[in-house]
Amino acid sequence: MHTFEGACHCGTVRFQLTATVDELTICDCSLCRMRQALMLKVPEAALIILQGGQALTLYQWNTRRAKHYFCKHCGIYVFHRKRSAPDHYGVNVFCLEGFDPAAWPVRITEGASMTVEDAAARPEWPGPRVI
Repeated sequence: MHTFEGACHCGTVRFQLTATVDELTICDCSLCRMRQALMLKVPEAALIILQGGQALTLYQWNTRRAKHYFCKHCGIYVFHRKRSAPDHYGVNVFCLEGFDPAAWPVRITEGASMTVEDAAARPEWPGPRVI
């Protein structure tokens, strides 16, 4: 278990997380491809906003299930509530102080195929993405 502190570029948004690091992920959806962030998946209880919560701005698109948070002052993506696991956050590891992303394996996740929702999926879990 590791504890990390993180911040956006301007330092307005500061947060802390405690999590086990097994791997990092990068997603192939259009948003993640463009922002090129490496992410660490953590349970929602592991992420604590220390300051600047009021400076977070929300971006949603497509199915609007994932909630992507950016600092409204510097524009840096800090974390998002995951669509595929809504009780977890994906945290931008480049915002973590002293974190060496080269020390961990990276897994590419398939987000591009998540554009189709299964109409029969439970509301709390989007379910299969391909019909």
